[in-house]
Amino acid sequence: MNLFDLVLLLGILLIVGQFWRIRGISEKASEHLKHYCELNQLQLISVARRKARIGSYKGKLDWQSEFVFEFSGTGEDSYQGSLKMAGLHILETNTPAYRIN
Repeated sequence: MNLFDLVLLLGILLIVGQFWRIRGISEKASEHLKHYCELNQLQLISVARRKARIGSYKGKLDWQSEFVFEFSGTGEDSYQGSLKMAGLHILETNTPAYRIN
């Protein structure tokens, strides 16, 4: 094994590790939004990641992610909210005004 092989292996491991980290963040976002909708008696329709970038939060480099989610208050309509995260930390969850039963 020469130096090129070692650098290539480390690069692949770094990419796989970051993919795993982003996947974990997405799962945490889905869990949070399911819980949020249950607490507010809403129906969660879908969750999607809008963007993810590397940034610092409290002096630590981590993924800064934004998610959009669709929800319904009555089961007949749908609204779009947003979720901002820094790593696994929830920064804010925003929802527009919506109708409820």
